Amino acid sequence: MPTIRLADDTPVVQFDPQVEVSPFLLFRLLREGRAPRLLDVRREPAGATLAGAERIDLASWAPEAGEEAVLFDDDGELAVAAARRLQAAGCAGVRALFGGLELWVFALDPGVVGEETFLCSLAAPAPRVTPATPTL
Repeated sequence: MPTIRLADDTPVVQFDPQVEVSPFLLFRLLREGRAPRLLDVRREPAGATLAGAERIDLASWAPEAGEEAVLFDDDGELAVAAARRLQAAGCAGVRALFGGLELWVFALDPGVVGEETFLCSLAAPAPRVTPATPTL
């Protein structure tokens, strides 16, 4: 997660709604069947991913004109940097998942949101979530 440090070395996490989407909003979009394209940008994915996500290589990927997509990684750092770069190149519909999968797991407790958290083990094939018209 993008973090700055105060004079006393206290870390402060910053959320940029122009570049990032919150786990709660993306969860709601997934639950409503309105998810944008989900792109796993981790160099070496391990453990889990989001349902319907595609693994991409950032070095060779570019969104189609007007495409809505959410990039994610483990902690959000790589995805945020990539989203900023792509937005600067004119790809306004690309955002990063704030906090990455680490915040997703922490924030979306199955005891609160229900059994379906859209988190899938990489050992099993992830079910494909059909993107609809997203509203970020």
